[in-house]
Amino acid sequence: MADLQNLVVRLEKAVGKLELLAGGSGAGSSAAETAQFVQAYDALVGGAVTEFMKISKEIGGDVDTQAGLLLAGLNMQRDILVKASQFQQPDEKDLSAILAPMSNQIQAVQAFREKNRGSKLFNHLSALSESVPALAWVAVSPKPGPYVKEMMDAAMFYTNRVLKDYKDVDKKHADWVRSYLNIWTELQAYIKEHHTTGLNWRKTGPKAGPAASAPSAPAAPKVGAPPPPPPGGPPPPPPPAPASDPSDDTVGRSQLFAQLNQGENITKALKHVSDDMKTHKNPSLKSHSGPVRSGPKPFTSPKPAHLGGPAAKPAPKKEPPVLELEGKKWRVENQDNASNLVISDTELKQVVYVYKCVNSTLQVKGKINSITIDNCKKLGLVFEDAVGIVEIINARDVKVQVLGKVPTISINKTDGCHVYLSKDSLNCEIISAKSSEMNVLVPGSGGEFSEFPIPEQFKTVWNGQKLATTVTEIAG
Repeated sequence: MADLQNLVVRLEKAVGKLELLAGGSGAGSSAAETAQFVQAYDALVGGAVTEFMKISKEIGGDVDTQAGLLLAGLNMQRDILVKASQFQQPDEKDLSAILAPMSNQIQAVQAFREKNRGSKLFNHLSALSESVPALAWVAVSPKPGPYVKEMMDAAMFYTNRVLKDYKDVDKKHADWVRSYLNIWTELQAYIKEHHTTGLNWRKTGPKAGPAASAPSAPAAPKVGAPPPPPPGGPPPPPPPAPASDPSDDTVGRSQLFAQLNQGENITKALKHVSDDMKTHKNPSLKSHSGPVRSGPKPFTSPKPAHLGGPAAKPAPKKEPPVLELEGKKWRVENQDNASNLVISDTELKQVVYVYKCVNSTLQVKGKINSITIDNCKKLGLVFEDAVGIVEIINARDVKVQVLGKVPTISINKTDGCHVYLSKDSLNCEIISAKSSEMNVLVPGSGGEFSEFPIPEQFKTVWNGQKLATTVTEIAG
């Protein structure tokens, strides 16, 4: 009976505390609610993240290391959630200071990918690098959930490549992809339930600041300890690898061709050889009994004794075809007889660079910044809108069709180019140089195209003050 009475007393005290908490000023109730979203986050880390870390450790190498960097960012995010459960939303300046450590960790994940571009697991590293900005949802309002979805979609380009590369090789990598994407899927559900329009800061109490200390909260579940940071903080990320900007290549090529295209002037530095100095024009310079000319015998390069004939030219190495988004550049390279290439997920800030594609067609959907076709043969390009230039360099037999608008099309060192304009692109400027067989096709009222050649021959005269150039009548 004594034990029973003690139990009743303890229950009464517990009920009293709960009633006091529920009937108080509301601060206790708010704390209970916000503590709930911290617990929900711990459940996410203890489930989806734990599984991902386990598989990353099994794969090992660069994947395991970068996963540890991601885990450190997730733990920093928990610290922010704990602070949100104890303090009101801070001023913008203080909020930036609170988010700074996690922002630096996001950069550390991305920098690790840049430092290991030669890694055999580069697609794995790229998947994390492209999507890790999803951790910044705590600073996004009013749609943090869709923001995480957008970052997750950025990772799927590389996770699809992982699935393709290891389809029949190692199932573990497919499990890695599934577990990683599951983190962001569960995070979206977590945000929808607890932070629908933005991070749910406490409604009462002091404002949060970078130096504010929150009451102790339960420790986060331990998931594979991340690698310790080096003394003095993480090293600064290396300078980004120089992007292969088509314009830079164009400048180099222009300088080269400027030297080659000197015309007759290129021979001025050569020494003239008269007929009496040529053995095939002057028989007295050669004889069956020996050379007639005085002086040493002209030098001839010795032939290697072990070679029976001239060395055969090595066959050019065929590079693998590429169609991928690298940063802000869509790379379409070394495509051969590919008739259905499509780039559909485009953004205004992106560019398309098409290089060494033969007998192929490419469709670019949406509005793009610019397009460059370089060193391609028998290529067909169809695109909707470009806000910048569409440039065709060193190409042969190229057909370009614009469905929307484009301000400028440049044709340079190209033989055979057909440009199909739309009604919305009739104001387009077409600039050509050192090119031939260029034709512009303009739509008519009946939907048929009328073809107009771009002149290739010009007449230039001195008019007394300057050079005046006109198209010759035989041009086109």
